[in-house]
Amino acid sequence: MQLEFVKMHGLGNDFVVFDATRQPLELGPEQCRRIADRHFGIGCDQILLVEPPQFEGADFHYRIFNADGSEVAQCGNGARCFARFVRDQGLTTKETIKVGTHSGLITLYVQPDGDVRVDMGRPQTAPERIPFEADRQRPEYPIEVDGETLRIGAVSMGNPHAVLRVAEVERAPVARLGPLLERHPRFPERVNVGFMAIRSPREIDLRVFERGTGETLACGSGACAAVVVGRLQGVLEERVVVHLRGGDLVIEWQGGDQPVWMSGPAARVFEGKIAL
Repeated sequence: MQLEFVKMHGLGNDFVVFDATRQPLELGPEQCRRIADRHFGIGCDQILLVEPPQFEGADFHYRIFNADGSEVAQCGNGARCFARFVRDQGLTTKETIKVGTHSGLITLYVQPDGDVRVDMGRPQTAPERIPFEADRQRPEYPIEVDGETLRIGAVSMGNPHAVLRVAEVERAPVARLGPLLERHPRFPERVNVGFMAIRSPREIDLRVFERGTGETLACGSGACAAVVVGRLQGVLEERVVVHLRGGDLVIEWQGGDQPVWMSGPAARVFEGKIAL
């Protein structure tokens, strides 16, 4: 079976996108791993499926698979690429697009300059909703890793995130601590790990080690999580520019039960067919 795809990226966080609205498509873990392989496949951080709507009021449904074949509920950079894809493919002409995900309904707004603004939903900070093993909710948690005690923030943006503050991201021990925190037993569903350096209350640097993928050039939900954690810890303001290795995102959160907003670009790279 040959499938048409489009290769896209959001700030270097790259995706292979399939249209499953015109033909049914179910990918298994082995197929996802083959697609994501940068030597024997197309190569990507994640695979996105555009499906017919499953929720009332939704225009489409959105599924995300990591490079290791595991399925996740949310991806902010992927959501922006999703909006660009459905418009480029003529699946919709709407500038406001409602999309169902495994973690609920999100809304994508295509801006006049081509950037996409995404309502990422309300952050979940209760430990049982992340999920994260803790006796009570706190803005910061001690956690034992490799013989040392670290202090992290924890939040779910539809997927679990741990955020560790560092002095500077270039020297952050991402390769060592990323895998250890990703599979820490206090995170029963594994976790994405953000390494955040604060430039000012309105500006941060961030690197993210994503579960099932490894470090990526950018992580939209990770940027949202970092700003939420920084706001809960009292060190960031409502609007923050997040500098990632692939480029910049603007994250806004008023706090409380308000949704987190993310704005940034999405780009098409090339299209083709793959035999599966």
